[in-house]
Amino acid sequence: MKLHIDLKERGYDIVMERGVLHRLAQEVDLNRNVLLVSDSKVPVQWIDAVKEQCPHCVVKIVPSGEESKSFAVWEELLSCMLEHHFLRSDLVIALGGGVVGDLAGFAAACYMRGIDFVNIPTTTLAQIDSSIGGKTAINAGGIKNNIGAFYQPIKVLIDFDTLSTLPRRHYVNGLVEALKAGLIYDPQLFALFENGNIDDDLEKIIYRSLCMKKDVVEKDERESGLRKILNFGHTIGHAIEGYYHMEEYLHGECVAMGMLYFIEDDELRERTIRVLKQLNVPIDAPYDKEDVYQRLLADKKAGHDGITVVKVKTLGTAELETISYEEIKEMLKG
Repeated sequence: MKLHIDLKERGYDIVMERGVLHRLAQEVDLNRNVLLVSDSKVPVQWIDAVKEQCPHCVVKIVPSGEESKSFAVWEELLSCMLEHHFLRSDLVIALGGGVVGDLAGFAAACYMRGIDFVNIPTTTLAQIDSSIGGKTAINAGGIKNNIGAFYQPIKVLIDFDTLSTLPRRHYVNGLVEALKAGLIYDPQLFALFENGNIDDDLEKIIYRSLCMKKDVVEKDERESGLRKILNFGHTIGHAIEGYYHMEEYLHGECVAMGMLYFIEDDELRERTIRVLKQLNVPIDAPYDKEDVYQRLLADKKAGHDGITVVKVKTLGTAELETISYEEIKEMLKG
């Protein structure tokens, strides 16, 4: 399967095929310096599969987890490229989950004002959501993704086989982003969670999720309007992640908690809770509400008069609304 993200001169293909990782050289020009960025939990078999196809490859393995999205690790990647005399015509490959893609993409965006970047996501979260759309970033001051750039890859390669080595909790974690896509945009995608089998329907779930994001990103690449609906669940979700120092709960788990605050139809909220429970995704956590509120004040969507949130009133539709800080404080208190 293949999708094309039509962003004029910044457009690119998403190739979805089992085994495509082993055919990387047929998809991308590897006859140049390549910085392969991966993390400590990516199985060596996937790293070797890429490395063996690159004649001039420098491998950088970063620690797994959000702590790698830091100034220090980002600088390490830039220093590595400088040390190996990378040119603007060279290439960065991200092989891993969302952390690796965000970090490597931001390094590629900054090195010599931008060099080619290929994203090879190996988690459900990255394959469903974070590998496309061009958002790259690191974290600073305990806030997620507040230092970054919009920078599109030249290609995204999705090999479903890489999910076979993913722990179950991380596998399910990424599916929350697909559930989000169903809630805000695609009722048929939501139905796959309610009525289908997520393992049997996985490729269909990933494909429909990417079709949704492709449609939104093509209409609003830099999040000036429509693309903001993709933040559903993320405003409070990111604050919860920050409270737990991005360690105790996974991204999708925090987004799930954040979504439930803004589903305004009671029946739909209960249906969503049933799906989350079937997936064994937590729907609440004992976080400090005041701490989470203070983190919301530093959110990218915060303004002088309030914060812009995404609400779902009916299945498949999303609305942007600016609510006051007092409202959100009361909402958190429950």
